[in-house]
Amino acid sequence: MTVSTTFLGLGAMGSALARTASDAGHRIVCWNRTGHRAPSLGEQGAVIADSVEQAIVGTRTVVVCLFDATSVRQVLEPVATGLSGRTVINLTTTTPNQSRDLARWAGERDIDLLDGAIMAVPETIGGPESAIFYSGSAEGFAQHRQLLDLWGESSYLGPDAGMAALYDTAMLAGMYAMFAGFLHGAAMVGSEGVPAGEFVRRQAPFLAAMTEQLADYAATIDQQDYLGPGQQSLRFTETALSTVMQASTGQGVTDEVLKPAHDLVRRQLAAGFGEHGTARMFEELRSVR
Repeated sequence: MTVSTTFLGLGAMGSALARTASDAGHRIVCWNRTGHRAPSLGEQGAVIADSVEQAIVGTRTVVVCLFDATSVRQVLEPVATGLSGRTVINLTTTTPNQSRDLARWAGERDIDLLDGAIMAVPETIGGPESAIFYSGSAEGFAQHRQLLDLWGESSYLGPDAGMAALYDTAMLAGMYAMFAGFLHGAAMVGSEGVPAGEFVRRQAPFLAAMTEQLADYAATIDQQDYLGPGQQSLRFTETALSTVMQASTGQGVTDEVLKPAHDLVRRQLAAGFGEHGTARMFEELRSVR
């Protein structure tokens, strides 16, 4: 008998994962809390289970892609006994500590947990633009590598189950800050009737060029050399941010997006680091630990 792979959760991402596995010849069993998402996969040959209990019968691998960490526990806890000795691949977006808590819960029940973070959108799953980080069970990663590689470039980040989620949320922090900055700029020029479409033609290549400085920032942080040559000082950065904030409010746009960064810089100035490079904001950010 061919061993199947179970997919719990058929949202846009869960469906993309299941469909990619099915297209590659895997026998799949699917379950979703609401049944309306399942018919298309059923038409492609997937077995559609009426319950989670039914979905995990005869499977060695369970892929979970649900709304949040609470949903994962709500779905898995009632069937924990049935999952003993099996591998659960959790691809639900969670915090690092939520992933670690799930790993502890799974370990206490002899469930092999591999936690994953998907750095892609559903439409790119299975393509060259898709990448997925994994952490937790090294054995689970090795044993399921063929399946994992169907979805995108697979990277194993170590036995700490929270590491994939940590990379995920850290990278999303940069993404959302960038989106917020773009929307802020669009609102500024929009106050004078400039369409967002015209603004993005100029902003996108500028942001792309600015990302080339990230490697220099990273080297500065790792070396803790905030007084090295060629760095923009925190004092200059404070002046620049103040100017942008004044320009924003002058155009009737709130400065809420910029204020947190400005506050960080000002605290560094107050501590006497005005001549240090802007990368020293890193030290202020992690001082809350």
